Amino acid sequence: MDFKPNTSRHVASISLQPPSYANASGSTVHIDSTALPLLKRLSLRRLLLAPEGLREPHWHANAHELGYCVRGEALVTIVRNHAVRDSFVVRPGDMFFAPSGSLHSIRNIGPAEAEFILAFSHEKPEDFGLGGSFAAMTPAVLGNTFDAPTAFFQEIGSITTRPIEPEIVHVDGEAEIELQALHVDALKYRVETNLPQIDAAAGSARQTKAGLWPVLEDIAMYSVRISDVGMREPHWHPATAEMGYVLEGRARMTILDPDGTTDTYELQSGDVYFIPPAYPHHIENIGAGDAHFLIFFDRADPGDIGFRTLVGSFPPEVLAATLRVSRAELPDFPFTEQDPLLVNRINPIDPVA
Repeated sequence: MDFKPNTSRHVASISLQPPSYANASGSTVHIDSTALPLLKRLSLRRLLLAPEGLREPHWHANAHELGYCVRGEALVTIVRNHAVRDSFVVRPGDMFFAPSGSLHSIRNIGPAEAEFILAFSHEKPEDFGLGGSFAAMTPAVLGNTFDAPTAFFQEIGSITTRPIEPEIVHVDGEAEIELQALHVDALKYRVETNLPQIDAAAGSARQTKAGLWPVLEDIAMYSVRISDVGMREPHWHPATAEMGYVLEGRARMTILDPDGTTDTYELQSGDVYFIPPAYPHHIENIGAGDAHFLIFFDRADPGDIGFRTLVGSFPPEVLAATLRVSRAELPDFPFTEQDPLLVNRINPIDPVA
């Protein structure tokens, strides 16, 4: 069955979005509130870096950045307040956190193209690049700053002749990897090498949240794999928005909107979806093999309420009245003390529209 382009207001596709910036050294594709107007407090970018490509040192004025390495090998350097510097190597399944305002760069140090999914805690992140920031200052101002004559900085140009936008550039030569870059760092998290918090026939979930990674602020991520016999149960997040990226697989999602209408759509690799806080929704794998989602939240400790546990919070007569059935017709719901997040799909898949 052919997969048709999505028309849901909740979904945008990185595959269909033109690059926001591209040259021989790499490219970026932005899914922000321009591409997906429903977004609030979250957005996403895909960064590709060719060998020796560099996402130049830059910072975001209004957003934290949470990065996930999909493939390749890169050196991430982050500079925070009072010249505190973190530098570390990331490989597939590794993550990094760059606090808002921190200067950071991503340098491809491997022989192949590197790919990153980057999430931000704002629907429209503001970027400043180090190159453009230098160009905004006159040669005399830069000379005064570095105890050098004006002539030393005259080739840098001015804000009128150089772009301010952060760029991807080529760096000649092999990167020098410091010993500290191979050690544990507070801003790095090896999510895919950690044991999953949930591991069952229905799938698995590896969580990055403040309780496990204390440095996080205003953003978190779950790496969720739903097996071809599994489903993410219907649920909602009382105070948390959700933005998901489909890394691989094919799935279907249903969202209930406040006006009582439902939005059901299919998802495939490269799709991004967004769900405002407290909107009920579920995810069902409708393909072969696992469906792998990177699910981002606009809080460092997201919470949720699942259908499986909530039925135990009310007496049967209340549930019967609510569901418009008699007490005798009410299903014998299983008692569940803790939300399973993922449930087995024991029934056939509903027909695909």
